[in-house]
Amino acid sequence: MNEPDRIRRALETAETVAVVGCSPNPARASHVIARYLLEQGYGVIPVNPGHREILGRPCFGSLAQIPADVRVDIVDVFRRSDRVAPIAEEAISRRVPFFFMQEGVIDALSARRLEERGIAVAMDRCILVEHQRLGIPPKSRNAGTARNVDPMSRNGTLS
Repeated sequence: MNEPDRIRRALETAETVAVVGCSPNPARASHVIARYLLEQGYGVIPVNPGHREILGRPCFGSLAQIPADVRVDIVDVFRRSDRVAPIAEEAISRRVPFFFMQEGVIDALSARRLEERGIAVAMDRCILVEHQRLGIPPKSRNAGTARNVDPMSRNGTLS
């Protein structure tokens, strides 16, 4: 858990990040970070049961509601620590390779369960801070075009 090399590898290879607890409010950290990820060229899938669209992207009520053929490389969680376990179970079901719990989000039991299933975990870490600290360059396919990115890529996954 929180292994810098695994975090680096995940951020360098990921194409799509599901942001669980993504807010439509531009003042909220989840919104700021989702926008940052879009600007860095990642495909972002907002997950929030109260909204149909956030940041011009289709929004899903849960990880389980994201179509099975849509690739999710990283789950980034902006939920209270006591709400992580069901999200972790959905990530395990989807076989998501990396699970990020944002700063202040701590669930050691879920982290252990994820790791036992082969899913790398960053806990109590900010994906934006880690991205900048590690000097990960923007992905060229979408960088700088966050507002005009087609939500479906050529291979049928959300971009």
